[in-house]
Amino acid sequence: MTGLRRLRERVRRAWDRPLTAYYLILGGSVLITVLGLVMVYSASQIKALQSGLAPSFFFRKQLLAAVIGGVLMAIAVRLPIRLHRALAYPLLAVSVFLMCLVQVPGIGVAVNGNQNWISIGGPFQLQPSEFGKLALVLWGADLLARKDEKNLLGQWKHLLVPLVPAAFVLLGLIMLGGDMGTAIILTAVLFGLLWLAGAPTRLFVGVLGGAALIGLVLIKTSANRMSRLACIGATDPGSNDQCWQAVHGIYALANGGWFGSGLGASMEKWGELPEPHTDFIFAITGEELGLAGTLSVLALFAALGYAGIRVAGRTEDPFVRYAAGGVTTWITAQAVINIGAVLGLLPIAGVPLPLFSYGGSALLPTMFAIGLLIAFARAEPGARAALAMRQPGVRWKTMRRRVKKRPSGER
Repeated sequence: MTGLRRLRERVRRAWDRPLTAYYLILGGSVLITVLGLVMVYSASQIKALQSGLAPSFFFRKQLLAAVIGGVLMAIAVRLPIRLHRALAYPLLAVSVFLMCLVQVPGIGVAVNGNQNWISIGGPFQLQPSEFGKLALVLWGADLLARKDEKNLLGQWKHLLVPLVPAAFVLLGLIMLGGDMGTAIILTAVLFGLLWLAGAPTRLFVGVLGGAALIGLVLIKTSANRMSRLACIGATDPGSNDQCWQAVHGIYALANGGWFGSGLGASMEKWGELPEPHTDFIFAITGEELGLAGTLSVLALFAALGYAGIRVAGRTEDPFVRYAAGGVTTWITAQAVINIGAVLGLLPIAGVPLPLFSYGGSALLPTMFAIGLLIAFARAEPGARAALAMRQPGVRWKTMRRRVKKRPSGER
């Protein structure tokens, strides 16, 4: 018992260190991205060959997106908070404009029945709704921070307007394209911002009730969404194979066992499991790396979520609190929705696993958002002091100042 108490105390001290959140965000995001690149390469080879492409086609595109995303993340880390706030309104305006272009014939592109893409030449396409998530986080955080500084958030009209109407505009443009999965994540971000702003519980009950009613209507009026809802917990593809993807995702996880069949040895990616490198890459990870691999991915996302919550909870800056909470809600909600669908616990929403699945449009804004979290974690007073101490020469000079020079004859 003494040993356990000592271990618990050591872990508690490690969690309380000023740089813990910084290292968790930086290390967790890098590990998720690198492991995602490995799994994209493994899961996409057969899909590429079936399409008459080189086996590394999807991997090379994802690697290029990761490099660009790394540059964006570095920029986000170095930008001062005032410039992040200045980016909020232009980013929101550009996102709304691009989401309107999606509905213009000849410009917008439909993928898997959803009209939410723009062709930018060659094999490259852009999904503006992914940048809409980042825009809502930055703009909503700046809006709430300015009202918080003026003590206006205690009034309902200032709490809800114009945040909720602007979010509804984004949601409406997304739903015009039929992308209910992204709409759910955007709604989660909105609720996260309102929660951090101190919205009363009765407001959440009312809004959640309204959202559930609207969601029920949207599901009832779409045969595709009804079939996805019916596939929750399915163990058989059904008479019309309507649950084929959901069931084969479970098959992939079951084939993996404890430690997997080996990297590259998946059987489900050979045409059995649709979208093996995007929405269902977690299933391929479970088949090739087993339960150990999937639990490692879950642990990395849990660490990332914990660090984001810690950054939001420890800051005194309202903008940092709202932005960090919004980013954490976004990444956590999207991961839960994706993994829940693969496990058969939630309907298939068609959203990628953040930082992990194939898709440059999703990776770029997510890596910029991770850069925001890293910047916020570095800006904590304790973290700033700890990082300053690690600069070359600083520690030695500080130590030398504190030690008094003893007389030559003193021992």
